[in-house]
Amino acid sequence: MAATKAIISMRRWAYNEIGDENAIEFLVMATPEDLKANAEFIRYADDFVEVPGGSNKNNYANVNLIVDIAEREGIDAVWPGWGHASENPKLPTALKERGIQFIGPTAPVMSVLGDKIAANILAQTAKVPSIPWSGDSLEADLTEEGTIPEDIFNKAMVTTIDECLESANRIGYPVMLKASEGGGGEGHSHEFK
Repeated sequence: MAATKAIISMRRWAYNEIGDENAIEFLVMATPEDLKANAEFIRYADDFVEVPGGSNKNNYANVNLIVDIAEREGIDAVWPGWGHASENPKLPTALKERGIQFIGPTAPVMSVLGDKIAANILAQTAKVPSIPWSGDSLEADLTEEGTIPEDIFNKAMVTTIDECLESANRIGYPVMLKASEGGGGEGHSHEFK
């Protein structure tokens, strides 16, 4: 769905701004499952490269594969869609090293916003109202690399049972314990009463 919407939108933009809907050529990655399903995004693209099927670590989340294909095919820019590698700061970094434009946030921004602890500290620093959590008193200026300073980041983490109980008692029950990165939440949250 992401690729279909992107291709349609970018072609519409090219037509409206340049007068040629085909001014931008689209090469998409497609798994054997995508090809078998005759996925719509493949039909909208100018061409495709078949990639291994199965888990997204084999294809759409595989940064090395994406970057290697982009370099081999002479791609000018990569838009990673939603999810998968689009949330991995290694992708814009690796593309930049090979002179390929990444269409999306920079690696430091992605790193800060992709981590729940860093994103909450950043929000608090910007005076965005936040719910109580283990790091709810923290604020920080970003480092030169665009990340939250490690010492402040570490102050927000709960790494022991005692730290967990101390935060929970301060915040009040029920509380939720959540991993700071990855997974979209499934299997990573636990509620305690």
